Amino acid sequence: MTADPKPADIARTVYVVDDDPAMRHSLAWLIGALGVPVECFGSGEEFLHAVRPERPGCLVTDVRMPGMSGLELQDTLARAGSMLAVVVITGHGDVPMAARAFRGGAVDFIEKPFNDQILLDRVHEALETSTRAWAAHARKAGLRSLLARLTPRERQVADLVVAGKLNKVIAAEINLSPKTVEVHRHNVMEKLEVGSVADLTRLLIEAE
Repeated sequence: MTADPKPADIARTVYVVDDDPAMRHSLAWLIGALGVPVECFGSGEEFLHAVRPERPGCLVTDVRMPGMSGLELQDTLARAGSMLAVVVITGHGDVPMAARAFRGGAVDFIEKPFNDQILLDRVHEALETSTRAWAAHARKAGLRSLLARLTPRERQVADLVVAGKLNKVIAAEINLSPKTVEVHRHNVMEKLEVGSVADLTRLLIEAE
């Protein structure tokens, strides 16, 4: 099977969204210490217009901004299936606001003024979380691409093999000769690049 993507091979970016230019500059300088690219935007709308977040990364967003709030931006990205992990920062936080951020999957909800090291730790955690999610998604997409190589009959045979049925039982069940089933089984193993029933089983489970 195709090798899994390695974290070192995956480009990651931190996106800072804050309507305060001084805060954007400060965050970009601070987060740059992690050695990752940092891109800054003055609003959620500007970010959504400029960025297609299809790669792993981290969004650091203020909550209160003119127009779209940081939490609305978080919700918009979640609906779009974005893999970006989110760190929310605010100077005016409250419990309902924090609860909404965490329900939306935020890595953390940090109130200003914040400790620089805590923010860096959370951004690093967010990058790792996003990378793992992206790699898992990429692997599943790769496995489904492999499965798409199978004909409907080969997929049927694959499912029956994984169910633990012998070739002669499969043959009787789908009205084929045992020899034909053997040919289909060989094709399945070759197309999916697996060498054992255990590997085939694992692939089908992961693809689902």
